[in-house]
Amino acid sequence: MKAAVLAMGPTGFGVLGAMGLALSCGAAGAFVVHVASSCPLTANGSLGGFDLTVAFNKNPLVCYDPDAHIFYPCDGGLLHGVATFVAFILNYNATWVQRAEARRQACTELAAQFWAQTALRRTPPQVRIVPIRISNDPDTVRLICHVWGFFPPAVTIQWLQNGLVLASDDTELLPNGDWTYRTQTTLRASTAAGSTYTCSVWHSSLEQPLQVDWSPNLSPGMMAQVAVAAMALTLGLVAFSAGVFSFCQRPQGPDAGSSPHPDAGSDSSPGPQNDPRPSSGPHPGPGPHSGSGPHPGPGPHSGSGPHPGPGPHSGSGPSPGPGPHSASDPHPGPGPHPSPGPGPGSTPGPYP
Repeated sequence: MKAAVLAMGPTGFGVLGAMGLALSCGAAGAFVVHVASSCPLTANGSLGGFDLTVAFNKNPLVCYDPDAHIFYPCDGGLLHGVATFVAFILNYNATWVQRAEARRQACTELAAQFWAQTALRRTPPQVRIVPIRISNDPDTVRLICHVWGFFPPAVTIQWLQNGLVLASDDTELLPNGDWTYRTQTTLRASTAAGSTYTCSVWHSSLEQPLQVDWSPNLSPGMMAQVAVAAMALTLGLVAFSAGVFSFCQRPQGPDAGSSPHPDAGSDSSPGPQNDPRPSSGPHPGPGPHSGSGPHPGPGPHSGSGPHPGPGPHSGSGPSPGPGPHSASDPHPGPGPHPSPGPGPGSTPGPYP
């Protein structure tokens, strides 16, 4: 039913005003007069008819016949005489008939648009599963699948357990008041872990079923086991990462870890470090020979070290031995340096 107030001319207002005044004087009390029109539609969206009614205090008083194009009294009670008089006045004024026909034409033109926006529209549903614990049965839970906000009202709901179809309760459609509907279905399910329950909804607005899953929560014992396993896995990953990092930081190559040689251009060392006794190094000279140090001394037979030995030919090392030339001197002088005596791995040479 679609109500509309038609614009009235002076005659129409005069008639309705006179009717209201007469009824008010007759102790009828307050009154309301309104005009309502409706356009019923058939199942395929075509116009099924047209109605226009003049009502007094919500009761039909004068009706319009769209086929005969006339007004007629539709009140058979105490106001029948008044309704007959009003219908005569409205039929006498052609303006009312023209306006009634204009309203009928508007219903014909708006029917298709109204039908497309209401009956032909598709609104997809929304789905949610709500679990409810059963106090006297801790191993069982009642699942409620709520489906709402869909149009048209035709909908199919199924429960699945691990992909297998289960029997479900009958559903009852309820209108929401905004041209959408809602419904719900319930299922008793086990709280044991390992099963997945699915609420599957079929609707004409969906290309494929809308499914929502629900799985039981883990028991406290299983949750503790999962927590311990997660901590062990975390510690293992930390230890593995530390080992990989330590391996990557280890020096590579056969000479890794040896101290670098002193700079060739340096003439001094941090301090005395060699043994003051004559060294029997692995490479003593068998006889007179010149030193092979990279920095020969300034004189023919003098060492360049800061602490020369008591002999005539001291080496250039920082801490030479008491002999003429210690084999551990890193910088021997250029003159002959006889060995102080045989040593391991050396050949005895002539003494001076």
